[in-house]
Amino acid sequence: MSRVYNFSAGPAVLPEEVLKQAAEEMLDWHGCGMSVMEMSHRGKEFIGIAAQAEADLRELLKIPDNYRVLFLQGGATGQFAAVPMNLLRGKESADYINTGSWSKKAISEAKKYCRVNVAASSEDTNFTTIPPRESWKLDPGAAYVHYTSNETIGGVEFQETPDVGDVPLACDMSSNFLSRPVDVSRYGVIYAGAQKNIGPAGVTVVIVRDDLMGSPLPCTPTLFDYKIQAENDSMYNTPPCFAIYIAGLVFQHVKKLGGVEAVEQRNIEKAKLLYDLIDSSEFYRSPVDRACRSRMNVPFTLANPDLDETFLKEAKEHGLVQLKGHRSVGGMRASIYNAMPIEGVRALCDFMRDFERRYG
Repeated sequence: MSRVYNFSAGPAVLPEEVLKQAAEEMLDWHGCGMSVMEMSHRGKEFIGIAAQAEADLRELLKIPDNYRVLFLQGGATGQFAAVPMNLLRGKESADYINTGSWSKKAISEAKKYCRVNVAASSEDTNFTTIPPRESWKLDPGAAYVHYTSNETIGGVEFQETPDVGDVPLACDMSSNFLSRPVDVSRYGVIYAGAQKNIGPAGVTVVIVRDDLMGSPLPCTPTLFDYKIQAENDSMYNTPPCFAIYIAGLVFQHVKKLGGVEAVEQRNIEKAKLLYDLIDSSEFYRSPVDRACRSRMNVPFTLANPDLDETFLKEAKEHGLVQLKGHRSVGGMRASIYNAMPIEGVRALCDFMRDFERRYG
């Protein structure tokens, strides 16, 4: 069976080269006679795998020495709690920017631990835009400012890092991590679930500045304590070994492509192909403000919603799958993460043109 072009929002497409290498190494990793899934996380083999993954990620993002890289469990949703638990450090409030479904979930979780000031929200536009920085009403006493850099459901993405002064900036980068260069030094903590651009579901990357660790809330579970995890190289308990291994292979793959800078250019090209088609058509429509359109998740609607099921059925027949929009938004959504080849986007565009010709 030939592989399809998978436009799922996550778990999402992985580089075929990585999948092939993992398959080749499945039964015997580098001559050790066992699979990575069978290794002790305390053994030299896996410790080497984890150390190499961290080194490669540090190189890709030019992570400063005063930041720790953690490979944790619990997904980005777990970090919705871990961030306030670790970053409040005696303060009682935190600023949050509400730009969509994942921002709202982070806000809801943070309210269990502190007073949340929603400093800006685009809910009044149905999350089709991002509030301009000058409109934000930040609390000068806030422990940190939190935002979601890319909203997978609404398809809005910050095009640059917001300036919040000296207050630690916390960011959920789950869906655009490694898709563009990032100045890590401008953040207090960055976290990202793996299942978009890093690897399979199960591991969450956390990059945290040294001075923000060590004073968690008393209620903080040991596994959510950044300092304890850092002191134990993310192995206080058994880590998600296979997911870390695959993430490491993805990091090496990105390096071979020319690094994050080269990947960004590919992503710009892919997104332009799809948005140009949508903008040149009266049959398709993007609901998102052009200034903050996501390069990763492209929601769009058809002129006649009655054709949605026909579109999805015929797309699948053409090997184009997982294009149905989120249930809260409807329409279509094409997630074109790093691993989606440009050939997949071209195939989708060709299908969309033909569909419009026949039904428009």
